[in-house]
Amino acid sequence: MTANEDQEMELEALRSIYEGDECFKEISPVSFQFRIGELEDTKAFLLDVSWPETYPETSPQITLDAFFNNRISAETKQLILSQLEEQVEANLGTAMMYTLFDWAKENQESLMENHKPVVTAVTSLSSGDTTNAASTTKKKERKEQLTKAQKRRIVSKTDNKGELPRGWNWVDVIKHVSNNQRNELKILTTAL
Repeated sequence: MTANEDQEMELEALRSIYEGDECFKEISPVSFQFRIGELEDTKAFLLDVSWPETYPETSPQITLDAFFNNRISAETKQLILSQLEEQVEANLGTAMMYTLFDWAKENQESLMENHKPVVTAVTSLSSGDTTNAASTTKKKERKEQLTKAQKRRIVSKTDNKGELPRGWNWVDVIKHVSNNQRNELKILTTAL
């Protein structure tokens, strides 16, 4: 089999194995992302893998450059990549994506044992800042949330400028006037 046939077979296998799995994402037929760990987990990381033309005879390109991995230190990233490279060398010449993803899931704890989240300006708040932030959010008034159906009704009544057409509430006005006239007639007839 040629490299392209091997790639097609492995791609088909990956699609069937990870169908509906939110951890796996196919960017293109030769490029994938796989998240190791849950989204909320501080030790989770995202593998970017792409196949060169001669894969699986040559090793795939694995990076940890995704924005999701910004909180991981460079040393930890280097450790993960070197450990994965050892697994790639052991499986060279065979379809290895499932094996790599499974190995990374099983060894997530050991890969991330020295992980200390990188502190950025966005994530670093002192305790004094958190109380100030909490008090300002309490002071903000919440706008009334409309349902989709309510929004659709509003949009269907408005024109392209967002204004209600002339006479959109005439039925209500006519009902009001007719009810008031009836009440006035009742008052007049009782008074006579």
